[in-house]
Amino acid sequence: MYNACLMVIMKNKERIIKAKEPIYLEGPKSRAYEFGFTWRVFKEFIHGFRSLHFIGPCIAVFGSARFKEDNEYYQAARAFGKKIADMGFTTMTGGGPGIMEAANRGAFENNGKSVGCNIQLPFEQKPNPYVQTSITFEHFFIRKTMMIKYSYAFIIMPGGFGTMDEFYETLTLVQTKMLASFPIVLFGKEYYKDLWEYMEYMSQHGTVSKPDLSLVLLTDSVEEAMSHIKMYITTHYAVMRRKPLWWLFERKTPER
Repeated sequence: MYNACLMVIMKNKERIIKAKEPIYLEGPKSRAYEFGFTWRVFKEFIHGFRSLHFIGPCIAVFGSARFKEDNEYYQAARAFGKKIADMGFTTMTGGGPGIMEAANRGAFENNGKSVGCNIQLPFEQKPNPYVQTSITFEHFFIRKTMMIKYSYAFIIMPGGFGTMDEFYETLTLVQTKMLASFPIVLFGKEYYKDLWEYMEYMSQHGTVSKPDLSLVLLTDSVEEAMSHIKMYITTHYAVMRRKPLWWLFERKTPER
């Protein structure tokens, strides 16, 4: 029993040591450190803006990195990528394996544009081979900002903590009108059944408004999801396409 407890303690200690920023727990750092951190964040934002400025308009697909090719949700994400390409939009994902790879692959196979916003992790996440444009971020919050900034719709496939983070942040931004009312699709009725019931439970207790649930479409149909997105986009707003400025040494993302 003692040895088992010791092993758990050692594993937890190892995880803490490997944490990317354990210094956050130490409180305020020196002014020089804080300035350096702010500068790195600024440079990463600028790099993201410069790299992604002409990739849109995009539809973001979020979901688990753990699904393999034989999984039903992998195949659904692949179908989404193809449908997004048919609309003339760019498929944007987190750039990794699983659902991300599937959506990028669907776009790639349908001669559509495919973009991956990858993230540096202790266990390295390699970009999948189906992205046309790939950019790697150090910080999750910058990566998430970029994916939301350049997207006109959001498809939430089954996933874990990261997917829930992306889903709820996007939904909160739309709910609070910090972001235009872009369509949000929650795909997988069986997978998200309990989550949806809990969201309804929250509305019953008044912690969220009942109309807020209408901001999300829960479905099992790729066709229904894409029809909802297409109708919403054509009804509510005009799609912006930016042109490069030669005097800023800008060039448009090459067509496939």
